Amino acid sequence: MPTVETLRGPVDVGELGQTLMHEHVFVVATEHLDNYGKGAWWDEEHRVADAVTKLNAVAAKGVRTIVDPTVWGLGRYIPRVQRIAEQVPGLHIIAATGIYSYEELPHQYEHRGPGLIFDCPDPMIDDFVRDLTEGIADTGVKAAFLKCVVEAKGLTPGVERICRAVAQTHVRTGAPITVHTNSFAQSGLIALDLFAKEGVDLRKVVVGHSGDSNDLDYLMRLADTGAILGMDRFGLDVYNPTAQRVATIAALCQRGYADRMVLSHDAACFMDYFGGAWDDTLGTLAPNWRYDHIHDDVLAALLDSGVTDDQIEQMLVFNPKRYFS
Repeated sequence: MPTVETLRGPVDVGELGQTLMHEHVFVVATEHLDNYGKGAWWDEEHRVADAVTKLNAVAAKGVRTIVDPTVWGLGRYIPRVQRIAEQVPGLHIIAATGIYSYEELPHQYEHRGPGLIFDCPDPMIDDFVRDLTEGIADTGVKAAFLKCVVEAKGLTPGVERICRAVAQTHVRTGAPITVHTNSFAQSGLIALDLFAKEGVDLRKVVVGHSGDSNDLDYLMRLADTGAILGMDRFGLDVYNPTAQRVATIAALCQRGYADRMVLSHDAACFMDYFGGAWDDTLGTLAPNWRYDHIHDDVLAALLDSGVTDDQIEQMLVFNPKRYFS
């Protein structure tokens, strides 16, 4: 059986078990932390211990794997997550490569590439391939999937180049893709069109944040390409309340799409977007935005809405396993 790379090395895909397909451990930009966080809102040992507690708790609920799409632009720092993974033996953590940008290309790639000042093959592709095949920096950890973004502004020049680099890396390596999309702008269609033109196997694409939409026509158009719907922001009621997310999933299951959906929260142990107010902000603005909301509340609601146990297992176990196979 195929294996998939995790923070602790390769594991058989059959061992992934119940998988939350879009969760962050930390979203902490290095420059922000190094210049403004230390001694203010960041205590390394406290945050590592807090993450260990939270991840052990979700593992106790039956989750065996979280898929972490934290890449450049979200503050990927593998050594910190490695420390945590070592202390959460019951949970696999899968890392990503790619770039998270709504509009612009990072300046470090701006002048290098085909037809640019330094005319050469696109260095992004080489960097992504290295993360997938050799490892991330000197950590020994290999990424197992690719991440990019198509937001409301669509394919800006920077976003288009990143997405094409991700697509070409997929074609070269076979690594699957998760793309952050804006469901209100229906940008998932733009992403899938670009990927298809680049030769991507759309069955290996998760259209992230599809669950923010309740437009069944839009969601079925995405799923009919073979792509997987990321129903992955449970607890973020500001985008779509849980009851509506549940009703949409139930309706799609009734139409035969259980084999093209995955579940998650897009949560984190800590995000620097809110600085030192993170812990208080969660309790006030998004009390259900946590790793265990699906197991504590959503699964029962899905069953009450007519979703079967087999369909839940399809979304939590078999679809992630197929994605990484």
